[in-house]
Amino acid sequence: MIKFVKKNMFKYADILALVLFVLAPGSVSVVKAQESSASTALEADTYELLNLFGDVLERIRADYVEAPSDKELIESAISGMLTSLDPHSSYMNAERFGEMQVQTRGEFGGLGIEVTMENGLVKVVSPIDDTPAFRAGLKAGDFISHLDGEAVMGLTLSDAVDRMRGKVGEDIILRILREGEDPFDVTVTRDVIKIQSVRSHLEDDIGYIRITTFSAQTNKGVTKAMKKFADEKGDDLAGIVLDLRNNPGGLLDQAIAVSDAFLSKGEIVSTRGKNPDETQRFNAKSGDLSNGLPIIVLINGGSASASEIVAGALQDHGRAVVLGTQSFGKGSVQTIIPLAQHGAMRLTTSLYYTPSGRSIQAKGVIPDIIVEQVTVESVSTTNLRREADLRGALENGNGALEDDEEEEQQASNDNDTPQDYQLERALDLLHGISLFSTMLGQHKG
Repeated sequence: MIKFVKKNMFKYADILALVLFVLAPGSVSVVKAQESSASTALEADTYELLNLFGDVLERIRADYVEAPSDKELIESAISGMLTSLDPHSSYMNAERFGEMQVQTRGEFGGLGIEVTMENGLVKVVSPIDDTPAFRAGLKAGDFISHLDGEAVMGLTLSDAVDRMRGKVGEDIILRILREGEDPFDVTVTRDVIKIQSVRSHLEDDIGYIRITTFSAQTNKGVTKAMKKFADEKGDDLAGIVLDLRNNPGGLLDQAIAVSDAFLSKGEIVSTRGKNPDETQRFNAKSGDLSNGLPIIVLINGGSASASEIVAGALQDHGRAVVLGTQSFGKGSVQTIIPLAQHGAMRLTTSLYYTPSGRSIQAKGVIPDIIVEQVTVESVSTTNLRREADLRGALENGNGALEDDEEEEQQASNDNDTPQDYQLERALDLLHGISLFSTMLGQHKG
């Protein structure tokens, strides 16, 4: 019945095009007839391909060695259609859709990694702080080639994610491919992932805010952190470090809200889809939670999507210095479209652009100051001779440095090995800006 209706519809379109052409001669009518004919041809191709799909489905049902489930066949076909578009479009059945909704609220089960598919392998976008994957040492850019000894090649991203999920407390063995290293296995114990999307503390007179993901509570967490800094430091607060490293993204509205928290005016981000009329622009409202304090935004290769929106907006407005390494480069927006009782589809519907009009897709945000994450070791200077060691050196008029003070200073220098090189550079930069501003103010006074 459906096939019959579709065939008649396309024949009717052919007849309509012919009638328009014959009854309305003239150049305009010819153009309209040609356009209609092209549209009809396209519809004919579509119906022919749909008939092909129906024929294949019927042949599978009739001749396949086992009795397949129509539900599984149709869902697999839909999944294949969506995943062929780009790495981020996908189909979610009702169960997966429910899990996704739980995840955006900030609690879900699994390993604690954001992943994508690249060249048939699962690629780690970033591990989430304080999760099994993070504690197991997984890094942004790692590839997962095997799950419990089975190759992931040939699996869809959804299938691979399903296999990584499981009962809390169960182990899974991941085969990791990491640049510059031989393949190795990592055992990760599944756990309930409770995400605290915002963590904060004071580094002396600098407020440090770490955003691990953009969930529904992120903007509230940032607002709470800024209030805490103001209560504890007041006017002595020298600046803010906004750490977005290894942040895989999340909700668009939360990225906009966090950007707005530090901007008083101007565009934050625009999204542009297939239809120019559907372009959306999001602008900042008046008010800056930091009252104009200098801001350093930390990013790296694991900073993606919503993280890049925030970094790009603050960078374009000159509101923050972006420090670290080039971000991931996911500049597309996915819309979750519920499908009645059959889950939902995640469809890439637009690309986002920073206030200056640049697309981050496949390029990422380039830091203002590029600082690689490195391990720093202190170099001993105990064997170096100084002025005080020279025979006959004049004494200091203010008195000699006491031996215990000198030893204490040397010990402090020896132990001053930063655990996080990029963060240390950000703190140094903020302290330098604060010092320069103070000196400039005194000079003007």
